[in-house]
Amino acid sequence: RTNGKEGCAWPPAASITDYRCGYDCAFLTTSVFGVHINGLEIKPAADLINANLEGANLEGANLEGANLKGANLQGAHLQGAHLQGAHLQGANLQGANLQGADLQGADLEGADLWEANLQRANLQRANLKWVNLQGVNLRGADLKGAHLNNADLWEANLKGALLQGAHLWEANLQGANLQNAHLQGANLKGALLQNAHLQGANLQNAHLQGANLQNANLQNANLQ
Repeated sequence: RTNGKEGCAWPPAASITDYRCGYDCAFLTTSVFGVHINGLEIKPAADLINANLEGANLEGANLEGANLKGANLQGAHLQGAHLQGAHLQGANLQGANLQGADLQGADLEGADLWEANLQRANLQRANLKWVNLQGVNLRGADLKGAHLNNADLWEANLKGALLQGAHLWEANLQGANLQNAHLQGANLKGALLQNAHLQGANLQNAHLQGANLQNANLQNANLQ
């Protein structure tokens, strides 16, 4: 298969730093804007610090343990990608599609995920402190034990999300959709939950000291 330019074929199972096919279509680590590498396995712990991967097709890619600190992944296609233990501190993931991606134990502190799609993503024990998650789709995502202290989840969609034991200390959840979310044992101390939708949510043993629940909808929520 080719990348759309005559005579430029992708070699099988290559690292994204291995590919060259002449001056006109050089595939560089620092500039791979819009390049399609669907399912291409990138070697574990790849060094992609500050890489420009804007709009890249990384669907199903193996980026486990990769160093993507400060990388530009705006609008990237990362559906089903393997990002366990990846370093994404300060990365730009605005509008990225991470549906079904595995981000267990990944470090995303300070990253920008504005309006990203993380539906059904696995974020168990991930570090999401100080992350911009405004308007993000986290419907059905697994966030058990995740660290979301001071994260901005304004109007995020967390319907049916698994947040058991999650750390949401002083997180901004104003207007967020938490209908039927599982928040058993979650730490919501000082969290901002004004106008949040918590219908049918399970808040059993959750810590809500100092949380602001003004105008929140708690119909049928479990607060035992």
